[in-house]
Amino acid sequence: MYVELTTLQVALAASLILINGAVSLALQLRIERPLLISAVRMVVQLTLVGMVLEWVFRVDRWYLVIGLAAVMTTIAGFTAVQRIRRRYAGMWINTLVSIWVTSWVVAAFALMVVVQGEGREHWYQPQYSIPLLGMILGNSLNGITLGLNAFTESLADRRDEVEAALALGATRWEAARGPVQNAVRTGMIPIVNTMAVAGLVSLPGMMTGQLLSGVNPIEAVKYQIVIMFLLGSVTAMGTVGVVLLSFRRLFSVDHEFLYHRLTRLH
Repeated sequence: MYVELTTLQVALAASLILINGAVSLALQLRIERPLLISAVRMVVQLTLVGMVLEWVFRVDRWYLVIGLAAVMTTIAGFTAVQRIRRRYAGMWINTLVSIWVTSWVVAAFALMVVVQGEGREHWYQPQYSIPLLGMILGNSLNGITLGLNAFTESLADRRDEVEAALALGATRWEAARGPVQNAVRTGMIPIVNTMAVAGLVSLPGMMTGQLLSGVNPIEAVKYQIVIMFLLGSVTAMGTVGVVLLSFRRLFSVDHEFLYHRLTRLH
């Protein structure tokens, strides 16, 4: 049976953040201010999102769902680049294209092929489309960020090796294959680890939420299995997509490494 939380109960859970602040003060980590700002931002953002979703769920119109999905995808695309230390012209476009195409393709497959049944009124039903896209975007964003950062850093660290291979007659793909493989592997590590321990070490978020709301455990498990496969595929597709687009930006058709296009943030 679903238990509706009161404001007091939420506040009690929020008080646990004081432990983090105490640790920061005791060890002089100086993260009390960022911690407080992050906590306040989280509460405000989630509250606003909850209000927006409540309205979208009530109105239930396809154009509102598409609009909200577009905003979420655009924010995810820009967020994915913010933690990249080495950048190049066109990185924002590559990231947006990669996360937009892969996330929407996987979400469409999930909504129109996998998640069907009598409980679905229409394909864009926000109860399903928004949470699914949100989870897909979050994992695609992580994979793209890790993969893109690993690719640019690997190219910078192995510049001499890459240029030597090109000078000896290697194609641009042969010279960049090592950094590409390392980047894709890095981007996929988190989801692989998550899948490996799901059910043994941790109960994933969606499954936990369904169990708390009173859903039959077997049904919750089936939904979580579907979600994990969706997240695994979108992470792989997004990471490969952005790495290959970056490869085309940083290597010319004449098999030259355009290292000068990489700039490091200070």
